[in-house]
Amino acid sequence: PVLKIGEQLGEPLILHQGMSKTEAWERSIELLREVKIPEPEGVVHNYPHQLSGGMRQRVMIAMALACEPKLLIADEPTTALDVTIQAQIFKLMNDLKKKHNTAILFITHDLGAIAELADDVVVMYTGEVVEKAPVEVLFSKVSKFSHPYKEGLLNSIPKLGEEVEYLDQIDGSVPHPLNLPVGCRFAPRCKFATQKCIDEKPNLVEVEPEHLIRCFYPNKEKRDGKK
Repeated sequence: PVLKIGEQLGEPLILHQGMSKTEAWERSIELLREVKIPEPEGVVHNYPHQLSGGMRQRVMIAMALACEPKLLIADEPTTALDVTIQAQIFKLMNDLKKKHNTAILFITHDLGAIAELADDVVVMYTGEVVEKAPVEVLFSKVSKFSHPYKEGLLNSIPKLGEEVEYLDQIDGSVPHPLNLPVGCRFAPRCKFATQKCIDEKPNLVEVEPEHLIRCFYPNKEKRDGKK
């Protein structure tokens, strides 16, 4: 908070790219321009508290891209931003991904953001992968396969034009990481769980091309009869 934007952006350029202070300052202005910050020549002289939340987030993205990484890890990059600013940040990340050919590991609980940004999706529960698929397959209503946890997440999303008194929710609570279930970690909360789920741990299995699920009953049609 006590360093100017230009100094913070320039530091990795000096340390990792071997630039002089003058070169790093000029490159910092270019990076701010690249992430669509207006009047970057002035912004480099500002302190973080002088910028809005959305502007600070853009500066962070510029810092992350400063050394042209092959992989950008974005952990909840739009937290505490309003919907309009979120949409702008998503568009910016998509544009930068295409321009720099940078892979983005996008960590979020926002399913709408996943649908907007992702190519491939990994769904995790208690630190374990329970489903992995291309984004169009994961959100598809046509696919016969789905993990019950992912299904619960999708069902909890409010839908436009649909009036309901209560949103669907997943019963129970997440187990303590030091006291995880012996079998399937989701079994205590799963309405389809059998004794096998409680006693045995399922493997991550490919149920169709590029679609992997950790569940003994991944077929939605078959397990619906088990309720």
